[in-house]
Amino acid sequence: MEYKYNEIISELKKKIYKPVYFLQGEEPYFIDKITSYIQENVLAEAEKSFNQTILYGKDTSVEEVINTAKRFPMMSNLQVVIVKEAQNLKNINELKHYIANPQKSTLLVVNYKYKTLDKRTKLFKLIKDHAVVFNSPKIQDHKIPAWITKYIESKEKKITSDASVLLAEYLGNDLNKITHELEKLFLTLPQNEHTITPNHIEKNIGISKDYNAFELNKALADKDILKANRIIKHFGKNPNEHAMPKIIGSLYYFFSKVLGYHFLEEKDKKDKYSAASKLKLYPGMLWQYQNAAKKYDRGKLARIISYLREYDTKSKGVNNTSTPSGELLQELIFKILH
Repeated sequence: MEYKYNEIISELKKKIYKPVYFLQGEEPYFIDKITSYIQENVLAEAEKSFNQTILYGKDTSVEEVINTAKRFPMMSNLQVVIVKEAQNLKNINELKHYIANPQKSTLLVVNYKYKTLDKRTKLFKLIKDHAVVFNSPKIQDHKIPAWITKYIESKEKKITSDASVLLAEYLGNDLNKITHELEKLFLTLPQNEHTITPNHIEKNIGISKDYNAFELNKALADKDILKANRIIKHFGKNPNEHAMPKIIGSLYYFFSKVLGYHFLEEKDKKDKYSAASKLKLYPGMLWQYQNAAKKYDRGKLARIISYLREYDTKSKGVNNTSTPSGELLQELIFKILH
């Protein structure tokens, strides 16, 4: 049966245990959180030495997993068997023989990351009927700022919209990386301050609050020529930190969404959450796209997207043998703004 993350953790805290937990999906963060909770909390410390076994997919076999899971606990009512990196386990479909009739005194955790089982297999059908199934899909990029905000609020702190978007732009959608950086940030946050701002991020994580792709998009949305040129001049001096393909990727994402905004129905444009949902954007930053839509009409946006494709190929050496990336970026931004 398929469960949500909070449902699994809630049952575990109540000491409601199931014989098999199959944790799968492209996003490893929640899979590892559930696995760690079981590893740290199900058995008492005195019970773990005899009754908790950690196996790794590439170093074990299905036969060893089954034999270990079929053992009886020693001086305990339960044993825990955790198979980490189970996506590397050969012949995993042979687990069907155990899943069909699992040992009631064993809690088996199968940590199957970065992919999912084929739903057509006998193993998946048995897991669905006899195990707790947790699916962990990758969180879409536009939902990362909201996830960051929610995570920080769970720690009884706040973050500004600009700061959450800045973190998402810089760190991407790797939740383990994001939480690691946030935990470091919490340690350095002054006791009397409870709201994270771009200043905190710049000081403690090393992301410039003034010179980044997010600020470049804002400058272009405002048609602030001075600010945009100041940012790309900084980028040109630090090409290793600001690779042109990554900058163009950010610009393409931004301007394609602005173009998409033009094609929304009027009723959606009047509803911030409806517009953000249609465009797959973080609602707190929709104003930036609305602002840009007032300054760039559909024709200009179509030309901008064409420029981005042209300069992306030039940055990779196509039809360009000598112009450095800094100069290419200056040319591109000039064409966007004029």
